[in-house]
Amino acid sequence: MKQKLVLKKTPQTIIVISMRYLGDVLLTTPLIRTLKKAYPNSNIDILVYSHTAAMLEGNPDIHQVITTPQHPKVSDYIILFKKIFRQYDLSIVTQTGDRRFMYGLLSAPLRIGFIPSRSEKGRWKRFFTQGWVEFDNIKNHTILEFFKLSNVLNIPPYYALVPPKATHFISPTHFNITDNYAVIHLHPQWTYKQWNSQGWIKIGEYLKKQGLKIILSGGSGQDEKNYIQHIQLNLPQNTLNLAGKISLANLSHVISHSELFIGPDTGITHLAAATGVPVIALFGPTNPVKWGPWPINYNKPNNPFVTKGSQHINNIFLIQGNGDCVPCYLEGCDRHRLSRSECLDTLTSKKVIPFIDQALKNT
Repeated sequence: MKQKLVLKKTPQTIIVISMRYLGDVLLTTPLIRTLKKAYPNSNIDILVYSHTAAMLEGNPDIHQVITTPQHPKVSDYIILFKKIFRQYDLSIVTQTGDRRFMYGLLSAPLRIGFIPSRSEKGRWKRFFTQGWVEFDNIKNHTILEFFKLSNVLNIPPYYALVPPKATHFISPTHFNITDNYAVIHLHPQWTYKQWNSQGWIKIGEYLKKQGLKIILSGGSGQDEKNYIQHIQLNLPQNTLNLAGKISLANLSHVISHSELFIGPDTGITHLAAATGVPVIALFGPTNPVKWGPWPINYNKPNNPFVTKGSQHINNIFLIQGNGDCVPCYLEGCDRHRLSRSECLDTLTSKKVIPFIDQALKNT
């Protein structure tokens, strides 16, 4: 169910509120491009958490990236309110949370956003938005769900992701990379999305046999770097570890020149998908219909992936973990983000290697 908004005039200033993780921010870029195509003379700002802003570097559709801490203090709220209070003609809120809703309410007289269904808490929000859509967290891909918001405005969708672009590229040759290489992202944000270490080691050995150098991507957090360094000890000796050493925009550049990317269900896998290189995505409990990496040149108004099974769409090879319960949509077997997922722990390299062969044949 949705409520359409009829605009009396073109909004000159728009703010899009996208306050979740890196991958969510990247998945917002088709919506932003859609708005820019419809309103080319409008200034479009986006409000995100400070630690996700790097995903929008060099985005030509965005006038200004406004940031706030994920856990703001009173002083942070005051600073943000001064920046956004009634500064926009239109606000678009891409999540249902109360804090995001209040930012949208304060920033513009006209508001579009997701609201919970009538059976859930927060249904009162529909009375404070001029255009709204009931949020579906299961049946639609996130990008298609975001397009429901642009549909409220009766504007056509633009399907492609817009990856970050650095002003000054760090070329792979900067790291003495002259051979063909594959990029591996070992560490998702949450434990329940991790593949088993033995699988990564076997894959590393196989990639070496295919004549590919291995580059490891990762963030700058100490736990993540420790995890990556631990696995790196068992990977080929010439493996290059770039964790925490380059920006997301430069990582996007490095990935775009690779032969192959392999990663779990995480934001960097979405980023790799947007570069157009062959991507092997390892999925366990997560719903691939909702969160599968968006395939390059996929311009259809229906979900790229189905719920069950390993699948290949354009540049994406989505491999699903083992078990009849997959996907369970839960956060690990112990039902919390730091728990393991048996479906991924039992997924072997033997299941992944044929997809590697297929992906390399497509390059």
